[in-house]
Amino acid sequence: MDISMLLGWIIAIALIISGITMPKLGNFWDAPSALIVVGGTIAALIACYPFRIIKEIPKHIGICFRGGKKYNVPQTVDALVDLALIARQSGLLALEEKAEEIKEPFFKQAVVMIVDANDPDKVRASLEHQVEDMMTRHEEAKGLYVKGSALAPAFGMIGTLVGLVNMLKGMDLSGSGGGASTLGQDMGVALITTFYGSAMSNVLFHPIAQKLTIKDNEEVLYCSIIIEGVIAIQSGDNPKVIRERLLASLAQKQQKKLLAKAGAAGGDAAGGGDK
Repeated sequence: MDISMLLGWIIAIALIISGITMPKLGNFWDAPSALIVVGGTIAALIACYPFRIIKEIPKHIGICFRGGKKYNVPQTVDALVDLALIARQSGLLALEEKAEEIKEPFFKQAVVMIVDANDPDKVRASLEHQVEDMMTRHEEAKGLYVKGSALAPAFGMIGTLVGLVNMLKGMDLSGSGGGASTLGQDMGVALITTFYGSAMSNVLFHPIAQKLTIKDNEEVLYCSIIIEGVIAIQSGDNPKVIRERLLASLAQKQQKKLLAKAGAAGGDAAGGGDK
């Protein structure tokens, strides 16, 4: 489970509250301001996006908290190398049984396609088209939160204008002091709505959008490695070469570590065979 976003939320809220100080915390709650900013932002998002995207919000939050095991690149490379070894020894048809053991749908489909002796160009085109469709769906989801991070401060400004208008309308320019009773309340609405809008944008919407971007990049990298891996397997490339090529997408330090680990494992296997 990835708790970094939750941890960031807790730290941000704690810092804001500590800046306010507890005795004055009640000064920062204003129902009309919350209705303008929170209600207005939600209403505008509903107007901007279809319900098929709005109803996916719980799923998006779940993705943000998902750990990195599902799209683990080193494990995926190891799995592809193992398939390459089997294919070189027993042919592509031997991968059919292995494909049934693969749980991740994209990986399974990619292996099945090369087992069925599809043209390599057709395999690549089909899989890349699926990745493009996936990226389009992800962009729609991320766009919801990017739009939210822009709308929240905008409704904060609307609330500010509402408060200022009410304050100016209520001022008693004659000097009798009749409008002073609502001056503080109206000014409070004017300022607190800006606070709510900025907080929603920077603490809620923007972190979710950024986290979804990172998760999207992880999934795209995972799919790209699978595509390159199955095409290399279909071409009969050397498993060692396949490993080196696929790990090239990682940081150089991580590449060296994983390649050294693979080399040591290969040496142990060879030593065991000599005995």
